[in-house]
Amino acid sequence: MAALAATVFALGGALGESPGAASAPDPPLGGIDATAATKTLVKSLEARVRAHPRDSRALTLLGLAYEQRERETGNPIYVARADRLVRRAVRLAPRNAVAVSALASLALGRHQFRPALRLGRRALRLDRRNGAAYAIVGDALLELGRYDEAFRIFDGLAARKPGVAAYARISYGRELLGDTRGALEAMKLAESAAGGRAEPTAWTSVQLGKLEFSRGRPDLAERHFRLALAVFPSYAHAFEGLARVEAARGHTRRALALARRAASQAPLPQFAATLGDLYALAGNDARAREQYERVHRIERDLQAGGLRNELEVALFDVDHGVRLRRAVTLARRARAARPSVDSDDALGWALARAGRCGEALHFSERALRLGTRDASKWFHRGMIERCLGHERAARAWFRRALARNPYFSLRWAAVAREYGR
Repeated sequence: MAALAATVFALGGALGESPGAASAPDPPLGGIDATAATKTLVKSLEARVRAHPRDSRALTLLGLAYEQRERETGNPIYVARADRLVRRAVRLAPRNAVAVSALASLALGRHQFRPALRLGRRALRLDRRNGAAYAIVGDALLELGRYDEAFRIFDGLAARKPGVAAYARISYGRELLGDTRGALEAMKLAESAAGGRAEPTAWTSVQLGKLEFSRGRPDLAERHFRLALAVFPSYAHAFEGLARVEAARGHTRRALALARRAASQAPLPQFAATLGDLYALAGNDARAREQYERVHRIERDLQAGGLRNELEVALFDVDHGVRLRRAVTLARRARAARPSVDSDDALGWALARAGRCGEALHFSERALRLGTRDASKWFHRGMIERCLGHERAARAWFRRALARNPYFSLRWAAVAREYGR
């Protein structure tokens, strides 16, 4: 039970996203059922809660187990179950620091960052040694744009409790600051700290794959995605990563097969969006529209479950040229709730697509203020400069984005190549 709690808190929260992997042999795509242990634990804890419905500790642990099931399956029903249980646990034992941390983790997962910060600090007041609470507080500060405070929290977490939670957050902080090499080093430490546990190891391997892909290295990325599948054969995030690798190689049919597998295993909007974009790339507009409609259905369901997803909805709509006026409104609302560099970028991109390019430039400058080396953000800046009539500056941004990652977007990389000539 303690190990489960550590796993949930190690990876819960808003995280962004080795040379040695290049020489490793390709692992098989087989393995054991990585979710069996969690399923068994859920059944055991459900029986205990039925027998002792006022046992705060059992309620909390079952809530954590449901959170882990959501991580393993992508099914949001487990979040609703966890929320009910953890709230009961906190009502029964308001000074239970683990229960309060679990409630903070749920708020964080729903992108309710100010409540997550408040609850995380409450958990720390109850137990200053609570590493999970430090991670949650740092994550919330990060999404609220309070970067210096967040980085201090992450450094303190690494000093107090080195492990997956600390190293993964250090990695994301370095990525935000444009230090991709340092981000890779920290995430490799996180992968080692996962100790072979299926879901944490798969998660860290996928993050390593994303980091390699973000700098235009699909072959290295593939090795990490396959390592994830070696320990967790049904891991949807790894299948989506491999779909992007195959698309980068021009293997659209292979990419579609992998993307379909990811979308069928986890009802997450990003998987449906990737599948839709691949159908569009293959010229199957009818199938693409089906997936885009599915994205909106999933987003509505997630909103009904309490997720604050204005940022994600706005970005999807802006990228796909639908409901642009509404997308600007959503992007403004997202930025008010989570004033991060990602929200600045989304608002700038939305304003540019709506033709309000002078206003967009201000937010693009803010989005790049940390030095983040993100090809998509650089492409958005190029589109803003082009909209303003700054053709020379625009070409420089397009070329910069493509030099960083020629495969940065299924929809927009080709546009960057055309405009960057």
